[in-house]
Amino acid sequence: MLNRFNQLLDFFLPRLCVSCFSRLDYNENYICNNCFGEINKPDLIRLQHEYNRKFADDKIISGFTSAFVLEKDKALQHLIHSLKYNENFRIGIYLGKIVAQLCREIIMEWNADYIIPVPLHHLKKAERGYNQSFYIAKGIGSTLNIKLSHSKIKRKRYTSTQTALSLVERRDNIKDAFELKNTRSVHGKKIILVDDVITTGATISECGKILLTEGAAKVFALSVAIAD
Repeated sequence: MLNRFNQLLDFFLPRLCVSCFSRLDYNENYICNNCFGEINKPDLIRLQHEYNRKFADDKIISGFTSAFVLEKDKALQHLIHSLKYNENFRIGIYLGKIVAQLCREIIMEWNADYIIPVPLHHLKKAERGYNQSFYIAKGIGSTLNIKLSHSKIKRKRYTSTQTALSLVERRDNIKDAFELKNTRSVHGKKIILVDDVITTGATISECGKILLTEGAAKVFALSVAIAD
């Protein structure tokens, strides 16, 4: 009955794929199966390489995984762009559930107490209307029954966009940009930090440093995608 209703609704109000703009079937969400099938997934060798390159030296992040590889002007970039800039926050929950399904085994091995989205500065959040990483974390947490907390870390300093910055410049740009709001709440806890895309890992590492300084047992990094 529900499928018939959805089919009827799509007939009168057709939904379009955010990437190729083809008409979605009633059982497709936001992106068509053809476009979704073209999104690359990192293998274990690539994930280990990314961990070594972005996190190993700092000894802040104890484990890392990601569901996809972000490619310029491809389907996943279009999907994340729609999430961040087209006021379509439900895409975040959708992506979070997919990440949970694809990365379930390693996430469950972490045995985390909390899942925390990387925070936005309040000015950027007001401009966008929401923090996209919160909805991604919400989708992951609800699927895997991990407690979501979005109020433990605060972004206290507004930072310029990091897109065109080098690794060193990104670290300098993000340095001391965060603070912990309740230090006792993280003491001895294992925490997963969630972001939409991890490029250099500088933002995740800065958040992780704050958590470890205040007594967190371990910090893990999780994202929808990795990017060069």
